[in-house]
Amino acid sequence: MTRREPMAGKETRRPADGSYSDAWRTVSKIILRPGIRMMMRLDWRGQENLPADGPVILAANHLSYMDIFAVSLFADSARRYPVFLAKSSLFGIPVLGTILGRLGQLPVYRGQVDAALVLKQAAELAARNNACVIFYPEATVTRDPEQWPMVAKTGVARLALERDIPVVPIAHWGAQRILPYGKFVPKFLPRKTVQLAAGPAVDLSEFASQPLTNAVLRAATDKIMAEVAALLGELRGQTPPAEFYHPAVARRKLRQELRALQEAGKPDGASPAAADPVSDGTDSTATGTAAS
Repeated sequence: MTRREPMAGKETRRPADGSYSDAWRTVSKIILRPGIRMMMRLDWRGQENLPADGPVILAANHLSYMDIFAVSLFADSARRYPVFLAKSSLFGIPVLGTILGRLGQLPVYRGQVDAALVLKQAAELAARNNACVIFYPEATVTRDPEQWPMVAKTGVARLALERDIPVVPIAHWGAQRILPYGKFVPKFLPRKTVQLAAGPAVDLSEFASQPLTNAVLRAATDKIMAEVAALLGELRGQTPPAEFYHPAVARRKLRQELRALQEAGKPDGASPAAADPVSDGTDSTATGTAAS
C-alpha cells in the first residue's frame, strides 16, 4: 500500500478515480443489505441479464428516492456492486468524500463547460474500473401523472457509446408507495413490496459506428427508454403510452387549453376590455393589451 505524504499539516487526499477498497465495500454490504430489506420487500427477476464482470450501465426509471436502495440491492444480489455518478465536489467534503472514494463511486466534474467531455471522462472511469453504473436517464423523478418514464436526457446513450459499454434496462414499481415524490417522511409500515425486472442488454450496434450527434444520441436514448417502459408495463400489467411524457410540452398544451377556455367564455364579438367587467377599457395592464 502506497504511503501518503502529509502536506501543510494535512493529509493529502488522492483524487477520486473509481478505484475502491474491498474492506469498505464489505462493511457497506453488512450494513445496507439488512437495512434495505427492513425498509421494503423485494420481488425481482432478470438478474441473469447482468454480466458477471466488465463495465455495465443499469438504466432505470425513477419514481422515488427510495428506488435507489431497491436498484442497488438488486445489483448487489447479482454480485455487482452498485456505483453512481456523483458530483466531484462531494468528494472534497470531509468524511463523505472519503466514504464515496473508498466505495468506488465515480466523480462527475460538472464545473466543465463541455458536458460531452464530462460524460466521456465518466465513461473512461467506468470502463477502467469495470463498474456497474446505476443511471437514471430521466435525471429526476418522473413528472408523468401516470408515473410512466418521461423523455430522458441523452447522457445514458453518450456514456454507453463513448466506450461501448452495454446497457441493461431496469424497471421497478412500488418504491413510490414508500416515499411519494414531494414527500419527506417515508411510510415503512406496513412494509411495501417493490418489484424489479431487468431485460437483456439493449442492442445499440446500429449507432456504434456513427458520429455522436444529437440525433443519434436521441434515437439511442429513446430505444433504451422504450425497453425500460416495456418492462415497467409488464410489472404493472398495462401497456405503456406510445410517446414519452414531456413536461415542457405538457405545460405548453395546458396553457393553450386554458387560453382556449378563456376565449370560449367571452361574449361573441366582445373586445378584451368589454369582456372584462373590472376594466374600463383604459387600463392596458388590466386588459392585457397595449395602448396603441
